[in-house]
Amino acid sequence: MKQDEGNETMREIAQSVREGAMAYLRQQYKVVGIVFAVLCLIFIFMAFVVPFAFLTGGFFSGLCGFLGMKTATNASARTTSAAMQGLNAALKVSFRAGAVMGLIVVGFALLDITGWFLILYYLFQVNPLPQITVIMLSFGMGASTQALFARVGGGIYTKAADVGADLVGKVEAGIPEDDPRNPAVIADNVGDNVGDVAGMGADLYESYAGSILATAALGVAAIAARDHSDLALQLKYLSAPMIIAGIGVILSILGIYMVRTKEGATMKQLMGSLNFGINGSAVGIAVVSLPLLMYLGLPNVWQIWGAIITGLVAGLIIGKSTEVFTSHDYSPTRAIAKQAQTGPATVIIEGIAVGMESTAIPVITIAVAVAISYYLPGLYGVGIAAVGMLATLGITLATDAYGPIADNAGGNAEMAKLDKSVRERTDQLDALGNTTAATGKGFAIGSAALTALALLAAYLEEIRYGLIHLAHKDTLIIPGEDVTLMNPKVLIGLFMGAAMAFYFCALTMKAVGRSAGAMVEEVRRQFREKPGIMRGEEKPDYARCVEISTVGAQREMILPSLIALVVPVAVGLIFDVAGVLGLLAGGLTTGFVLAIMMANAGGAWDNAKKFIEEGKHKDEYGEKGSEQHKATIVGDTVGDPFKDTSGPSLNILIKLMSMVSSCSLVS
Repeated sequence: MKQDEGNETMREIAQSVREGAMAYLRQQYKVVGIVFAVLCLIFIFMAFVVPFAFLTGGFFSGLCGFLGMKTATNASARTTSAAMQGLNAALKVSFRAGAVMGLIVVGFALLDITGWFLILYYLFQVNPLPQITVIMLSFGMGASTQALFARVGGGIYTKAADVGADLVGKVEAGIPEDDPRNPAVIADNVGDNVGDVAGMGADLYESYAGSILATAALGVAAIAARDHSDLALQLKYLSAPMIIAGIGVILSILGIYMVRTKEGATMKQLMGSLNFGINGSAVGIAVVSLPLLMYLGLPNVWQIWGAIITGLVAGLIIGKSTEVFTSHDYSPTRAIAKQAQTGPATVIIEGIAVGMESTAIPVITIAVAVAISYYLPGLYGVGIAAVGMLATLGITLATDAYGPIADNAGGNAEMAKLDKSVRERTDQLDALGNTTAATGKGFAIGSAALTALALLAAYLEEIRYGLIHLAHKDTLIIPGEDVTLMNPKVLIGLFMGAAMAFYFCALTMKAVGRSAGAMVEEVRRQFREKPGIMRGEEKPDYARCVEISTVGAQREMILPSLIALVVPVAVGLIFDVAGVLGLLAGGLTTGFVLAIMMANAGGAWDNAKKFIEEGKHKDEYGEKGSEQHKATIVGDTVGDPFKDTSGPSLNILIKLMSMVSSCSLVS
């Protein structure tokens, strides 16, 4: 905030974006507040403390979105101003502003988790420990519910504005992306923050909290099932994921200060600067976690440490795989740009094929990670691997949240008509932000898969514990003794889980289409009724476009979000535990692969367009304004809801269904 925000025009543009972002958040929190009030009334009949845990999870998740959005919208003009001095100055301002989002997510999550444990254990003296972990999972459900609304609503908002700005402004009117004559330009800039700051932050807040809570529940339930009286060992297994996460916060801060670059840096050097900070934090986790686990006195410390390393390595592999399939430095994205020579249809076909192809490495990586982490310390290892993957979230999320800040900074430079060199520097940071955003989505999806699997395992362990110690049944299996693929209830659940992923995507994509259609008509109306806009003699009505995106997002996000809450409960009531397990397994496997495919296809389409816009290979691929460029804009428009609405929202769907199922055990 101490940095210069630039001239009066730059400050006015930034203020317009701030006002639009805050107006959206206020409206979203009103809708979410009503949903939370209704759910809390239902939870009151389940257990006394559950509604309060649920509320704090949602509150802290929403607070993270608010603070992250406020910081990002304050940083955009300051980044533009810093870009007047040089590339390194602009990178520092934008990246450290993005780091605010990363650090408040991990800080508030750990604060809430540890706070609730202390309250339940010491103040309410809840006993036994497995009961505490189940109640704490209801905190995770609050975070998941808030995250789903933030992700779905933010994704609809940002893509409605983006599609309207691109199709009418760039394709039909032939004006630059951030031209102040485009009525949707402010809504587009607001949408970047709504989707990739508030939405992504809420998504990963929920993964982070969910992985810690699921791992704690797994450890406590597994020990309690063998020896109910060994409270000391239960506490050690409960605290281990929190200790690993706490180390990660400190090392993320150190990693953030390691990120810097030199003037005139290439894209590869800029990416290397970010990776230096991320990899430094990951190595620190690997080194420091072992002696701390030894000090904690866990009996299988080497196996647990091996699972942590497995999670860290899996996260790095998935991130690199995403970069290869979405960055225009590599052949998959360039192949999409090459197809632009024959029109939009082949661009779309190639992009979908690239997305499908890109699923192989993440799926194999998660499969290997699950196998290794399971065969080391058992189900607890799967959870601790997810914690290891997310331990560096403070800096990993910073690389993602920084992208919209750099994007907005470029828009500010364009609208303020600053020197060409300023826009060149912000474009470098923006291009880097596109790659980090794509890798961030891959990381989020991978962590969601491990977290959801840990939550599913926690669900099983809590049922097993309840049968042995609460219902006094001597069994090591779940109810019905028939959770096999030969059980029709399991098969029905599997099909319903798989269908949920596709139906959820259909709802969110149609929502983007309807909102974007309204935005397109509004931009066309303004160009038609105010011919002075194109001549620079009249000012567009930016506020109307912001309003269309806001209203559309709030209206359209309710149905997809409620389905994710209602379906697991309905399946449990009709098909019992066997049906729920099938539902969670089907949703996890199908949702994970579909999310990877959609996110990577969308990212590749986006970067194929930017590759042509750079114009470095115009003889082979075309240049900005060419027919090839217009074909990639169409591909990018199709990919917008893929990568920023439906794909990322699937992360939360698969975790929220597991959370709802686990929290139903409280009753």
